[in-house]
This record gives sequence, C-alpha cells and structure tokens, in this order.
Amino acid sequence: MVMVVPQRILVAPSGFKESMSAAEVAAAIAAGVRRVLPGAHIDAVPVPDGGEGTAEALAIATGGTLVPVTVTGPVGDPVTAAWARLGGAATGTAVIEMASAAGLRLVPADRRDPTRTTTRGIGELIRAALDAGARRILIGCGDSGTSDGGAGALTALGARILDADGRDLPDGGGALAAADRLDLSGLHPALADTEIVVACNPDNVLCGPRGVARVFAAQKGATAAQIDELSDAFDVWAGLLERDGRPDFDVRYGPGSGASGGLGAGLAAGLGAQLQPRFAALLDSGLAGFDLDRLMAGADLAITAEGAIDRQTRMSKVPAEIARRAQRTGTPVLALAGSLRDGAETVRDIGIDTIVALPPAPMPMEYAVANAEPLLRDAAERALRLIVLGAAIAAR
Repeated sequence: MVMVVPQRILVAPSGFKESMSAAEVAAAIAAGVRRVLPGAHIDAVPVPDGGEGTAEALAIATGGTLVPVTVTGPVGDPVTAAWARLGGAATGTAVIEMASAAGLRLVPADRRDPTRTTTRGIGELIRAALDAGARRILIGCGDSGTSDGGAGALTALGARILDADGRDLPDGGGALAAADRLDLSGLHPALADTEIVVACNPDNVLCGPRGVARVFAAQKGATAAQIDELSDAFDVWAGLLERDGRPDFDVRYGPGSGASGGLGAGLAAGLGAQLQPRFAALLDSGLAGFDLDRLMAGADLAITAEGAIDRQTRMSKVPAEIARRAQRTGTPVLALAGSLRDGAETVRDIGIDTIVALPPAPMPMEYAVANAEPLLRDAAERALRLIVLGAAIAAR
C-alpha cells in the first residue's frame, strides 16, 4: 500500500468538558496540523453535540443571537444562562442547551449530589423563549449535572408534582420516590402551539440496569446508595409519567428517555416533545451551517477529539459519529483524547483507525486540564509528523 501525505483534512471534534469548547478544540488541532503541513486545506468544524457551546454555534451558523437570562442553577443558586434566537431560514426557532442552566460545571465539586440537583433552570429558559415568541424549540442534552427526570423543568413551566398528601415535592431526583400525582393543567399556554425537539443520545434510557442512574449518576457525584435511591425514584417517576403524562413512546426504556438525567423522559411525557438522535437533529437539519458528509467525502483524513475516550465513546459520542460517517466514504480517522480510559481500544471496532493521547508523559489531571490547548496542538503535531514519516517510508 502506498501512503500519501494528506492534503485535505477535516477537523471535527467535540468540546472537552469543563475545559475547552468544540470551537477551541478545532482551532487548536488545526494549529498543530499547520505546523507540519502549512499548505494543507483544513476544514475545521466544531461538532455540536447538544452540550456546551451548542446554542452559540447554531446562533453563529444562522446569523442569530444569544439571549441571556438569569435562571435557577442546578444547586438552586441563580446563574446566567442563555438561549439562542436563530436567524435566517430558522427564524422563530430557539435553541436551548441544558448545560447552560444545569450543566456539571455549574455544580461545585463539594455540592455534587444528583439526588438534589434540579433542571428548573431549563424550564425557565423554555419559558423565556416562549414569552419571546419562539414556537419551535430545540433542546440539546449533554454535559448535564442533574438527575431529576426533568421534574424541575416541568415545574418551572407550571406543572405540579404532588405527594400522597397533595403537597408539592421539593426539587431533586431523590424526592421523586414520594411522587403520587402529576398535574399538567397549569402548563404555559404557548406550549400547546409549540414544537419541541430534544436532541439526545438514543442509547440513554431512564430505567433498568442500563438506566441513567446506574450508568451516569456516579459521574455526577452519587454514592452507591444514592444510585440505588435514584434508580428506585425513576421507577416511580416513570409510572407517574405513564399514568398522568402524555407519552407516545416507552418512558422507561425508549431511546433517549434517560438523556441528561432523565430530562428526555420528562419533556417527552410532560410536554409531548420529540426525542431525536442528536446528530440527526443538529447536523442533518442544516442548522449547523455545514454539510459534514460533503466535507468528509472530500477529505484525505478526518481528525476528531474528545476529552476522554473510553468504552462509552462508542455510545453516540462525537468520535463515534465521525467514524460512522467516515466509513461511508473510506476516510481514515485519527482521534485525539485528553485521556484514555477503560475500553478505549474498542473504538477501533467502530472505524477509528488510531488514537493519540494529549499528555506526552504522565502528569496531574489538573495540569492537563489547565494546559489542554497547548497539549492539543502538540498532540496534533506529533500525530501528523508520524503520518508524514509513514508516507516517506512507504514511498521508498
């Protein structure tokens, strides 16, 4: 096989949680590539995945604006969030990223108790968009710091969640164990004329052994006992949504029902929201401002990236989506990773040809996060130099 030096390179990464946005990651990778191949054509496209930066990316792509709103944060303190008012052909559409109001970065490390955190701020953002006239709302799920089944969001929009004595439940997923009745009669009236689309990971489900509490709650600070508590509470919540909500899908195990700590189930059953695979909703809708499949078809090499690559990367994460689309065009894929964790090698099974970790040597995680940008540039440079070396050897 004759290796050639790539001349057209697609850089399509996700953001690094609590460190760099997807746009910053893409720019750093491109800078590293140019150190080796200054004349290469580089298409740098930060891939929106519903997490941090999604609203801003789609606002920029459509000529829209970000609208700041003070809302209730995940631990109950006020935070400044924003929703995007899209422009151009998407005028009338609002984009809300749950991370803006309830993301993990908004939960202090010493207050990470997913039995108590709330999505109330998401409902407040939806309300603000409705009051501003939006009648199509796209909600991006990702980078969440909550596990309340969307109960907080519904409450902020006028729903009531009551216990057996008719008292309103406090915020938090743990309180759902005492839920006895869901009253949707007071929902914001504009919701009846509004289309809500939730861009989510279809692999995440609400209940069962692969339910969101058992898979993700530990990442949000839950102890083993709290994981059991949340799992049991979600069983109760699912029964309530099935009885008093308006689900047209399987609340417990339907694709995306567990998205963002169960926000998907709450919005679908409480508001009639459509749960769609996030990359179909965000990339194939045209809102992102680029045609990823066209760019992939014209690339000699695709470079993607994620903060950590592990077994879960295969579950509809950005590198997996890039690999899936690259397989259709035969484009080789290089993945850069802030860290490699258990099961990282399994991503080769989905079409990622090789992985390069950012740290060139063992270093404290705090240092790596604080210096992610130069480490990313250097890792991209190292990887491209190896590719150029391989091409030179093959040409002999």
